[in-house]
Amino acid sequence: MGKQGSPRRARPVSQITNSFFRTKDYHIRSSTSDSLGGTDLSIGRRILGGDNYGNSKVVLLHGLKDDSGKLNPCKGVYVGKKHTWFRRNVKSISFMLLFMALMLLLMVFLFLLDSLMVSLFASVNLQGSSTSRYSNGSEEDRTAYAHEERPSVHMYSRLLNLASGSLAEKEFKKDSLRDEPYYQTSKWRPCADKKYPTSPGKPAKSNGYIMISANGGLNQQRVAICNAVAVASLLNATLVLPKFLYSNVWKDPSQFGDIYQEDYFMRILKDDIDIVKELPPHLKSLDTEAIGSIITDSDIVKEAKPDDFLSSVLPLLLEKRVVHFLGFGNRLGFDPLPPHLQRLRCKCNFHALKFVPKIQETGSLLVKRIKKSYAAPRQLDKQLLGDFTPRISSKQHNVARGTSKYLALHLRFEEDMVAYSLCDFGGGENEKKGLQAYREIHFPLLIERLRNTKPVSPVELRKLGRCPLTPEEAALVLAALGFKPETYIYLAGSHIYGGDSRMHPFTSLYPNLVTKETLLTPIELAPFRNFSSQLAALDFIACATSDVFAMTDSGSQLSSLVSGFRTYYGDGHAPTLRPNKKRLAAILAENRTIGWNTFEDRIRKMIEEGQRVRVRGSGRSIYRQPRCSECMCRSQ
Repeated sequence: MGKQGSPRRARPVSQITNSFFRTKDYHIRSSTSDSLGGTDLSIGRRILGGDNYGNSKVVLLHGLKDDSGKLNPCKGVYVGKKHTWFRRNVKSISFMLLFMALMLLLMVFLFLLDSLMVSLFASVNLQGSSTSRYSNGSEEDRTAYAHEERPSVHMYSRLLNLASGSLAEKEFKKDSLRDEPYYQTSKWRPCADKKYPTSPGKPAKSNGYIMISANGGLNQQRVAICNAVAVASLLNATLVLPKFLYSNVWKDPSQFGDIYQEDYFMRILKDDIDIVKELPPHLKSLDTEAIGSIITDSDIVKEAKPDDFLSSVLPLLLEKRVVHFLGFGNRLGFDPLPPHLQRLRCKCNFHALKFVPKIQETGSLLVKRIKKSYAAPRQLDKQLLGDFTPRISSKQHNVARGTSKYLALHLRFEEDMVAYSLCDFGGGENEKKGLQAYREIHFPLLIERLRNTKPVSPVELRKLGRCPLTPEEAALVLAALGFKPETYIYLAGSHIYGGDSRMHPFTSLYPNLVTKETLLTPIELAPFRNFSSQLAALDFIACATSDVFAMTDSGSQLSSLVSGFRTYYGDGHAPTLRPNKKRLAAILAENRTIGWNTFEDRIRKMIEEGQRVRVRGSGRSIYRQPRCSECMCRSQ
């Protein structure tokens, strides 16, 4: 974040902490104590001693006992009265007993209600609600694991205590986190869909048809689609709408039309390439494998240049008329590439790929559940939500209650990622043995490599910034930036390794943690069950439209695409927080001695460094860093 060099100052992101609403409180309270908090438990005593005896004579208590010392009700008398006490007060006693019975029934009811609420809330946890999209284990294994209770794991207890105290002191203060430097970002605006006279356009005659079968999840597929568009233009070919391979990991049968609007995609790109939904009848019966026109990633070098496709793919296309890229992904390099192809990639990613109405509508509902009030719709919202962009009049906006801002966090701490990293996360010997067992089952090649080479120590791996950030570390970063405990945080991603035992340090500082599973009802989620890519699309929308987006792994495809989308459409008002894991590890290494003020200063400098506005460097992803002449226009 640099110093502001323009009179027009950046709008403080700190407003995110000023108005909040509550969709769910993750602290389980005793409804009995809350309900009885305003009840005077001495009411029975007042009936006995105040209401009936306030103006009566004194009772001679010693007369209630006989010579043996036992209570004898017949000997209790009032001074100056000949009628017995029980006869005079039989109605009062009956009323008292009835009242006490009702109070007892009420307390039993509240106790049962409290037990029911505790059991309900306890069942709603991140392990049970999150979709395990990255897990290779069976459904039975995941279900059993979700209910396994483990002690809370803390690696930085001292810093957590300091963070808690600091946040309590700053409850009524504004944080100083700001948007991206406006005087720099305002110079860039989206224009990848602009028509250029120098663009070659579509060829007069097609050289054949390109078929694409993309692998991976939603974000890998998105990259593959836009790379395929560029390759089709490069080879003067007609693109058949891409297909998505079924994966035993993702277990999602979704195809292009289940996620993106087909006709809209074809219409936006119609001036650049020819796109058809399927091969013409005379080519449908061709067995691409039998005729040798299948190309896999092993046939193309990584980060391939245009000449690689022209020399190895074009002759095959001209001969067979059909080429099938099987398992196509990120083989096309970013540089060097002709400007019109680079621009076409951007046009595909930022303009042509629109989610289907089903996803847009549910994504809009998801955002509405977090945001109870809205400002004017942004270009970012319109692009992602289309006709379902939330709209609210100024009058409604003034009376709306609840938060208008939220932070989205992509917390990459899944079991496969944790195990593959070979890092130590403070869980003791049991954790080490469990992760080793997971590696032996799921990463046999890694185990083989470790046997033949000397592994890097976990301590050194952490120093090098190769360890995934834990939920505890993510919470400390947010606390150092001044985000208040009331901040609503949308958690994207999949099953968090360790579940509640790992999330407890986070939720102890930030209890207002929500996911798509907690914001949407089972009925609203039902159409997306067993479709991991469609569920990932909801995460994409919630992250991209958030007021602040925080990532813990800059190498993640979701984080890269979301941050690029926010850069392209955000106009400098969609900040992204990118912790530098190597610098963060150096700061946390001093956790036993570092003061909180020093910790805050160093964390802020680290984040500000990541927020500096940069033009895309050579070889960098244009999907993540679209600030370049091929993707965005720069005003003078």
